[in-house]
Amino acid sequence: MDIQYIVLLSDLFHKHGEITVTLYQDFLVWKDIGKNLKGSSGSVSPTAHSHTVHVREIVAVHKTDTSDPTKAIKHLQLNPHAFTVFYVSRMTQHQWQCGHITFYSDNLGLCQQWIQTINDQLSTQTNRPKSLLVYINPYGGKRQGKHIYDQKVAPLFSRACIATDVIVTERANHARDHLKTEANLDKYDGVVCVGGDGMFSEILHGLVTRTQSEHGIDPNQPDAHLAPCSLRIGIIPAGSTDCICFATVGTNDAVTSALHIIVGDSQPMDVCSVHHNDTFLRYSVSLLGYGFYADVQTDSERQRWLGPARYDLSGVKTFLSHNYYEGTVSFVPAEDNVGNPRDKEQCRAGCRVCQRKTSLQQPHDDKPSHTGSDTWTEIRGKFIAINAANMSCACPRSPQGLSPSAHLADGTADLILVRKCSRLDFFKHLLRHTNKEDQFDHSFVEVHRVRRFRFQPRHNEPVSLEDLSEPQKKVDLSPCCSRCHYASCTCSRWTCDGEILPHVAIQVSVQCQLIRLFARGIEEKNQNQSPPWLLEAGAHRSVD
Repeated sequence: MDIQYIVLLSDLFHKHGEITVTLYQDFLVWKDIGKNLKGSSGSVSPTAHSHTVHVREIVAVHKTDTSDPTKAIKHLQLNPHAFTVFYVSRMTQHQWQCGHITFYSDNLGLCQQWIQTINDQLSTQTNRPKSLLVYINPYGGKRQGKHIYDQKVAPLFSRACIATDVIVTERANHARDHLKTEANLDKYDGVVCVGGDGMFSEILHGLVTRTQSEHGIDPNQPDAHLAPCSLRIGIIPAGSTDCICFATVGTNDAVTSALHIIVGDSQPMDVCSVHHNDTFLRYSVSLLGYGFYADVQTDSERQRWLGPARYDLSGVKTFLSHNYYEGTVSFVPAEDNVGNPRDKEQCRAGCRVCQRKTSLQQPHDDKPSHTGSDTWTEIRGKFIAINAANMSCACPRSPQGLSPSAHLADGTADLILVRKCSRLDFFKHLLRHTNKEDQFDHSFVEVHRVRRFRFQPRHNEPVSLEDLSEPQKKVDLSPCCSRCHYASCTCSRWTCDGEILPHVAIQVSVQCQLIRLFARGIEEKNQNQSPPWLLEAGAHRSVD
């Protein structure tokens, strides 16, 4: 990075003494300049204690009322004017808080100049939202959604001068239905959901359905290329698991998510469209699961009175049942340039794979994104679980997720097939989701990176015309699953981001970068260090 020019530089005071404050094009830097830190030439020692904040991570700057006795400092009599800068402060690698520092001066005009100049710099951040539509689910998780928003999020939005219209939902799919038809979306820069993964799914379905309707696209066409949504979605986690927030930010913290929204972060995300024949069923952004995970979800719905603990109970019951299901999985493999699920290249902020896909994206033309030339691969067998992951599906209980190297925005999903095996082997597979061992390193597990896939359970696989012409051929009445009772077979169901689908035979297409979140992906440890040139540039006091 080239050394940037200085926009404004002044010697000011803060509560611990005199400091030099420098505003560059992209950074705000303040450095202690106590007498013991100055060299013989009068320049500031590069080893002086300094702080650097990226301009894009400044939340706001406001004039400070120095008449408030709680803000009194020993320099106040000589420096009665002040302004405060609010900014993103990293508590841990992924968790943020809103830090602040107050600068004092004896010159009112200088303080006003600093406020105006910083605001001018912030005005260049055109990706920042000015108006948001907020939906709050008051019943999700521990029923703390409204409290979390009122106490932690609303004050931050107010400080950043973001206007909000808040709707507290009163029933299931309230937010989805309002977005589909009633909401005047032209007046907003984004939509925020306060709740869990279910609430996010409502926002997703409402926004995507509205967008396709406005573009005249029929969602019942499995091969349709869907129009991307123009509004970004923000997630304030207030649910039971908050998997989507964790996988895109790295933590489930309301303040962190609010700050990502304020600074205008933007993370593209793939969405799977799920169909049964020519009928649209649902959209999925995290996990499509058949077998084990769907059985856990189905059983847990009967135990909702237990709260989040129901998942543990249902998980144990389903594991002990150890059911398997027979069927056929067909899929179109992804191109080689998006890597493979076992390459250990995890999706992080600034992901190379996802950025390359962004550069290849073409403007929407309402044409099918797939052609008849797709080469399908077919696998038949008995499966304990079939999972399709659009993202890592990481969460606090499974920090690596179901597919650690899945990407958020590469136009693919990782299809994980767990074949029939012993209960002990399956337990070993599950255990690896809680540590860093390769959960795919088993003979009964295979994983494929795919663009499309289909599933057909054995008990309702179509019969060919050739079979119908041979009346003497015996009908195969062998069980299609471990709990099969022939005509009364219940088999498993698909769970789609926590919702049970009404059909088992499905077709899935990955819609590349259909939506965008107020997020930046999970940051690496050293991804936000100050550029090296700041160490030298901060040592020079001269300015034109």
